[in-house]
Amino acid sequence: MAVDDKHISYRIYLVAVFIFLMAIAIVVKLTNIQWVEGDYYRKLAKQRTVRNFVIPANKGNIYSADGSLLATSIPNYEIRFDAKAPKTETFEKYVKPLSDSLATVLDKPSSYFQKELRKARENKNRYYLIARKLSYTEYVKIKSFPLFNLGAFKGGIIVEQETVRKHPIGKIAERTIGYDRIDPATGVEVGKGIEWAFKSYLNGKDGKILKQKIAKGQWKPIRDVNEVDPIDGYDVISTIDVFIQDIAHHALLKQLEDYEADHGCVVVMETQTGHVKAISNLGRAEDGSYYETTNYAIAESHEPGSTFKLVDLMAILEDKVADTSTVYDSHNGVVKYYGRSVRDSHNGGYGKVSLARGFELSSNTVMVQAVYDNYKNNPSKFVNHINSYGLNKTLGLHFKGEGRPYIPQPGDKHWSGTTLPWMAFGYNVSVTPMQTLALYNSIANDGVMVKPQFVSEIKEWNKTIKKFDVEVINPKVCSPETLKKVKAVLLNVVKKGTGSKLYSKDFSMAGKTGTAQMNYGGKEGKSALYYASSFVGYFPADHPKYSCIVVVHKPNTAKNNYYGADVAGPVFKRIAQKIFTDAPSTNKIKKLDTRIPKQDASYDKYTAEANKKLNQIPNLKGMPGMDAIALLENLGLKVKVNGIGKVKNQSIQAGTSISKNTTIVLELS
Repeated sequence: MAVDDKHISYRIYLVAVFIFLMAIAIVVKLTNIQWVEGDYYRKLAKQRTVRNFVIPANKGNIYSADGSLLATSIPNYEIRFDAKAPKTETFEKYVKPLSDSLATVLDKPSSYFQKELRKARENKNRYYLIARKLSYTEYVKIKSFPLFNLGAFKGGIIVEQETVRKHPIGKIAERTIGYDRIDPATGVEVGKGIEWAFKSYLNGKDGKILKQKIAKGQWKPIRDVNEVDPIDGYDVISTIDVFIQDIAHHALLKQLEDYEADHGCVVVMETQTGHVKAISNLGRAEDGSYYETTNYAIAESHEPGSTFKLVDLMAILEDKVADTSTVYDSHNGVVKYYGRSVRDSHNGGYGKVSLARGFELSSNTVMVQAVYDNYKNNPSKFVNHINSYGLNKTLGLHFKGEGRPYIPQPGDKHWSGTTLPWMAFGYNVSVTPMQTLALYNSIANDGVMVKPQFVSEIKEWNKTIKKFDVEVINPKVCSPETLKKVKAVLLNVVKKGTGSKLYSKDFSMAGKTGTAQMNYGGKEGKSALYYASSFVGYFPADHPKYSCIVVVHKPNTAKNNYYGADVAGPVFKRIAQKIFTDAPSTNKIKKLDTRIPKQDASYDKYTAEANKKLNQIPNLKGMPGMDAIALLENLGLKVKVNGIGKVKNQSIQAGTSISKNTTIVLELS
């Protein structure tokens, strides 16, 4: 018995020691939590009960120069269903009316929704998808449907909203308008075009609000000094004119489709300001359709071909080493330098012609001789002219991805004996279409080179935040004498040169054609060679308002022609003529008081007829309908009219005696 008591005592002591040690451990742990890890746990508790929520700022809109909306943010709604939320009797009461209502909006039968909703409830699905990408109107309508109108807790409706960027004018100028978004694969912000370049203005600044978690997983705002209101983004007013943009886009698209070309671009720029009124970049997809894929006008730097010959002419005339009347022999269309041939596109050449005529006919042999003969001993002098035109560096546009030009410099490791002559007809150099346009625009703008602009101002409602003034790159690209001669030659290119197919006696244009062989040095050999056709110039030629460049890459040579005048030139002409025949060009009516003889004669004829004391129905055929009605009513007749225009037939023949209150029917056409 004593032994049993002794064992019991040992057990009691052991339990007591264990409890004592547990108490010590608890005290140590509590002390550790309170004092050592206290800050961590207090922070964790606060994070789980108090959190900062972002209040997104409203993103600004992008407008065209004429006030049309190019890009705006609109809400998209996604509706889901918490199938466990409604009570059984509530669910059974409203499941059919809800299904009937959903069927009217979502184009699926009521039976489908009944089946799916019951399945979701059976599976205890708390996040069943009803519909996504709904407009605000559709969201409001669905929210009012039976069951859903009971709210989230009783009806189970879950609404999620996201803001998406929309382009109201569709795909036109899509690449230039651009985008700014988070790449889902990397989580990195990416973008292009105006959206990306001006995101600091458009995006605004998000606000924040502190909220505390309360019952049923909801968050209650804590109104204190931690709340920061969002600052909405500013609106960006672009230089794009929707009317001109539409013309340019469809003119380019038609030509690309006709020639089955790989890709192309067109830019229309306001001469004095550099404001880009239209820009279209279209690339061919596998199915043969065309999309805005790459901003070729800005990003694609390539050999320009004959449009570069303007540089030759300007440099030669500026240095006075030759004149437009200087004669060169085209040597039957072939000249050689260091064993390599320069050929004219016209077999047999052009004989002996002046420098001006050689430019108008785009003779490679004439222009190369003019450059090589005068600059072979000092090529730096020629290259310095190119550099002064800014063609050796980027334009410094706001857009990301501007193509880098390449102008060989004497002394470079790639400079050789053939570099200078090949530069003279647009090879061994690389520039973007936008750079070429800026140079030609400077001729149209009386020698002042301006930077192309895509945005004119930043606004907050009607308040201007920032205005982008005209930015001059070079105030004087050449002397007035050179400018005058160059303008005359560019006009003659269209009148009687390679661009003569574009000539119209009713509308003056000036410019230069270009046809460049591309990829001629590729590993694939001749099979990879293709052509880039271009035309660049300005209109009207006498008082230029717009300059324009068109470049078409890889037209189908087997099916059609590939020269710049045939492929790119018609796009230029279509744009120029449509702008000035369809667009209102002035807000003032000039010579309002000037008398028009034809109008005066018509009025005198009507007055004479109206003043006659007639007893018979007059011959009204050919008379304007309004005049005929007035005349007949003055004679006491009732008039009925069918159609519009001039009188074609009258129901009562001319010469018939007039009877008061008789009805006469006039047929107009």
